[in-house]
Amino acid sequence: MLNITVWNENRHEQNNPKVRDIYPNGIHGAIAGFLQDEGLKTRTATLDEEAHGLSEQVLQETDVLIWWGHLAHDEVDDLIVENIKKRVLEGMGLIVLHSGHHSKIFRSLMGTTCDLKWREADETERVWVVDPSHPIVEGIGEYIELEKEEMYGEHFDIPAPDQLVFLSWFEGGEVFRSGCTYQRGQGKIFYFRPGHETYPTYHQPDVQRIIQNAVQWVAPIERPAPVYGNAQPIEHIKVKQQD
Repeated sequence: MLNITVWNENRHEQNNPKVRDIYPNGIHGAIAGFLQDEGLKTRTATLDEEAHGLSEQVLQETDVLIWWGHLAHDEVDDLIVENIKKRVLEGMGLIVLHSGHHSKIFRSLMGTTCDLKWREADETERVWVVDPSHPIVEGIGEYIELEKEEMYGEHFDIPAPDQLVFLSWFEGGEVFRSGCTYQRGQGKIFYFRPGHETYPTYHQPDVQRIIQNAVQWVAPIERPAPVYGNAQPIEHIKVKQQD
């Protein structure tokens, strides 16, 4: 069975009554809840826990890490970020949500600023499926529509995705690459845009289905780790005669 860790900085929920009303158990609690409803083994971790709740033991036991952050990216310890990156390169799956695009771990894995345009104006977001063959869109129609969301707009300063799964259109006219996959080392990464804290986005069934599908897609594949360094020959190497 997969072991999933849902990480959230958990600051908005402590300081903003509106967010607390929408997510009384925190954004991490809401995401963990609908994953647990699907029979998935899920734990949560937050910024203010020791080691941000992501000790080496927790990371070693984690198959898929889901990341939500916004206010406190700079408070995440660099050593923890390196430990997460090491685990991704070893094969741990990573799902980065919404404003996690500016997290230290996502920027480190992308190698770019990950900057974008943004606006809070209660806009409709239409999230179009642009790769209908991808496993992450199983059970999803041509698009999903969110009545109110924060706008993210291009240009999004990320490397070209390995696969572009979703493209968002906003009421104000912008578009955005809102569902992107990457592979780094042995690990798979999925960035998914929706999820502003003052909207009930993670209660939306299609959003939940996408995250559930993404968990399965980024999950590690059981196989021996690659071997690096100086290698002995597999076949006999004939001694070449010197002229």
